[in-house]
Amino acid sequence: MLKYYNLDIVFQEIPNEVSLAINITNCPNHCKGCHSPHLQEDIGEELTKSVLSDLLEKYGNAVTCVCFMGGDNAPEEILQSAKFFRKYGIKTAWYSGKKALPNSDFTQYFNYIKLGAYIESLGGLDSPTTNQRLYRIENGEMFVVGFK
Repeated sequence: MLKYYNLDIVFQEIPNEVSLAINITNCPNHCKGCHSPHLQEDIGEELTKSVLSDLLEKYGNAVTCVCFMGGDNAPEEILQSAKFFRKYGIKTAWYSGKKALPNSDFTQYFNYIKLGAYIESLGGLDSPTTNQRLYRIENGEMFVVGFK
């Protein structure tokens, strides 16, 4: 079951997009130095089709992208949620702490994917030494996006 803790409209997570960032809970990665350790807990509300519909109605005209922040505990549910928003022409993004995608379907339904666990000594996406990568996806191919 996919649960979310909160959401916010953000401007930095995905370049050139106004994103609705949905913070997903129950993160299995437990990265040392995580900026949101509360998201490792089994808390929040279930992210159902009804909730997705409500979010679309409320924010659909205000954002250009929906960004799922986490969801490694239920990647197939993240994929289904992305499919929902893509039907309405909204771009989709996923921040995953895993090293690789669960399967190639993800490159068909996401416009952006961040891969890589947070390693405190290497820093986040804006660090030149980071192990994390943000990818822009076009026609099923992944291209690294720089934050510099």
